[in-house]
Amino acid sequence: MRILVSNDDGFHAEGIQVLAKELRKIADVVIVAPDRNRSAASSSLTLVEPLRPRHLDSGDYCVNGTPADCVHLALNGFLSGQVDLVVSGINAGCNMGDDTIYSGTLAAALEGRHLGLPAIAVSLDGRLHYETAARVVCDLIPKLHPQLLNKREVININVPDLPYEELKGIKVCHLGYRSSAAEVIKQEDPRGENIYWIGPSGLPEYDGEGTDFHAVKNGYVSITPIQADLTAHRSIAALQDWLESE
Repeated sequence: MRILVSNDDGFHAEGIQVLAKELRKIADVVIVAPDRNRSAASSSLTLVEPLRPRHLDSGDYCVNGTPADCVHLALNGFLSGQVDLVVSGINAGCNMGDDTIYSGTLAAALEGRHLGLPAIAVSLDGRLHYETAARVVCDLIPKLHPQLLNKREVININVPDLPYEELKGIKVCHLGYRSSAAEVIKQEDPRGENIYWIGPSGLPEYDGEGTDFHAVKNGYVSITPIQADLTAHRSIAALQDWLESE
């Protein structure tokens, strides 16, 4: 098996290096990842500037682009040879609930699936036990098969920041959601101009049993199937009735 590994924290992030090291025990691995932190880049593609992959001594590549750029480039003729699986991560911090809308980690996986490959996104709910998350991914990969997910669906994995032996198990979950994000943080630069920082994410608001938030909080790995289709299917009939009543 040949695995393409990417992320949104950047090529030099600890998470992707630990993941690649563990995956290389079971597969041929090549990293194509952003040359710097591109967290929350979502599925953005770079269309107005050229992409410049840099070939490293390790045989891997870092790119002056987004996570989706990296996977799009790698699978659309840049890499020679067959790729069998895309794995994105390990993200420093969880990607649960509303996080998935902004996540570059998940976007890299979705780009892989859009280009026809099975794909996994993996995040750690912290910054300590990356080896745990890497082992979870290696445990699951041999169990993958082509009929596991529908077309354009990916697996989103979130791992508690615990030693591997302390994990309570794995749960298949649906997304929870957070409350509104905190207000922006206003500061002043040395020249007296106002600058702003995006505030931290809101706290979990819907985190009951069955959600990814609940599983990870209670020591379980959460696995959620994610699709690119954002249609609110349950509201189609209501909107149709509304239009007809008007």
